[in-house]
Amino acid sequence: MTTEQTRDTMKAYADALLAFGDYGRYLAGDVSMTFMGTGRAVTGRDAVRQTINFFHETAFSSAIELKSLVCGDGEAMIEAEFIGTHIGEFEGIKPTLRPVRVPYSVAYTLADGEITALRLYFPFEVLMRQIAGVEELHRV
Repeated sequence: MTTEQTRDTMKAYADALLAFGDYGRYLAGDVSMTFMGTGRAVTGRDAVRQTINFFHETAFSSAIELKSLVCGDGEAMIEAEFIGTHIGEFEGIKPTLRPVRVPYSVAYTLADGEITALRLYFPFEVLMRQIAGVEELHRV
């Protein structure tokens, strides 16, 4: 994919994701999502969509604040912030209703107008400290 095609696909995906619309149509059927540094990964459009929805609608009532998007030929990277409230069980912790605000990045690989891989660089330890109430939220 050209840089322009990559940018167009990522913009459409980001718009749908930020609106919690039909972002799944931009995911390849065999897309993989890896949480880097954790050993956690899911494969397949439905599994990736379920994982994203779990984070944003089940475990947390959240929003994504997109900071930047960088695109190249078939590759893209975002910098964002996960902002929400802990409303559902997460990692064995019952809902605390605590606010969370976690900066993160995602690297994407694209082919034929679809996202084929997402590699999340998400600091789970920051999220867990905020859920536990041991870390103040700082605006990035």
